[in-house]
Amino acid sequence: MLQQKIAGLVLAAAALGALAMPAAAQTVKIGFIDTYSGPFAQAGDELDKGVKLYIKEHEKDLPPGVKIELVTRDDTGPNPDVAKRVAQELITRDHVQLLAGEIASPNAAAIAPLTAEAKIPFVIMNAAGVNIPRISPYVVRVSFTLWQISLPMGQWAAKNGFKKAYVAVSDFIPGHDAEAAFTKGFTDNGGEIIGTTRIPLSQLDFTPILQRIKDAKPQAVFIFVPAGKYATAVMKAWADLGLKDAGIQLVTTQDVMLDEELPNMGDIPLGIVSAGNYSSAATRPQNKAFLSAWNQAYTEKAIPDMFSVGGWDGMAAIFDMIKATKGKFTPDEAMNFFKTWKNPESPRGPIAIDPETRDIIQNIYLRRVEKVDGRLANVEFETIPQVKDPWKELNPPK
Repeated sequence: MLQQKIAGLVLAAAALGALAMPAAAQTVKIGFIDTYSGPFAQAGDELDKGVKLYIKEHEKDLPPGVKIELVTRDDTGPNPDVAKRVAQELITRDHVQLLAGEIASPNAAAIAPLTAEAKIPFVIMNAAGVNIPRISPYVVRVSFTLWQISLPMGQWAAKNGFKKAYVAVSDFIPGHDAEAAFTKGFTDNGGEIIGTTRIPLSQLDFTPILQRIKDAKPQAVFIFVPAGKYATAVMKAWADLGLKDAGIQLVTTQDVMLDEELPNMGDIPLGIVSAGNYSSAATRPQNKAFLSAWNQAYTEKAIPDMFSVGGWDGMAAIFDMIKATKGKFTPDEAMNFFKTWKNPESPRGPIAIDPETRDIIQNIYLRRVEKVDGRLANVEFETIPQVKDPWKELNPPK
């Protein structure tokens, strides 16, 4: 009897001790695949800055005892084989619970089937290829699609007096989406496409293409190339060949009129109209708060853009899921959360995930390049509210 009482006291003391001890730390491992080298490295740097800034600002908001571990990998640019390999390593060797990031659409498309096999949620923070979420039920996207951006650009061009347009796009998934979307928006509203050109990603000399376009004498030209040095090379050739002086209007996407790249273009972009989901010149209170944190962190050495905000918002979605589950979740529980995620406080305005498509719903802005306080800026002049991906509405699953 005495032994039973002693044993009971020992168990009780152990239980009390367990209650008094702090809970063991819960680490959520996130495999972050970004582009740190190659031609898309500038975009990757902006994405990285947005992700890490959100973590720095909000790590204190995680549940007690929960922390995150960001396991980063370089996909080296638009290289599906490398992207697939590093994703496999993150899943099988590093045992991450989530995948996130990805600049290039071909890479994200290569990773998506792995997420279905392994049941690993994948939060796409940029890659805009329209069909990617349909490849796997474990993909959710917080960035944009080229259909969301380019269809409104085509509609605006046709409704503002441009009747004949030429289309030139880079020859990969986002370029194809941009071409199809602009063409539909333009022709459905009475415009005529008088020529199209697809440009190899390896080509940085745009002079022959723009000369051909100038000779065709369109009223407007829609161009899509990747952000960064591609866009700057396009603008240099545009100025050298005098297309603006020839009365040709350039309309484009935010990729070509990237906020961070504008200072490298001189005054060439003045007056150019583009469509996008974010401008660092926006005066929304949420964007002012974001810019304040950004400038403190990066001392104005970088200008935030769509990549930065994609990273920021992607981490906001992940943090909200971690807080809702206290850091303990199954893949399906994570995806169920992401499908109904909303954020009214994004720097780009209110955003939400469409539960039917796992793609982003957001405002699309028409912007014109102007000088603000002596600097070039994409000034928003029209808002198309809460746009779902048009391609998925036009092409429902069979």
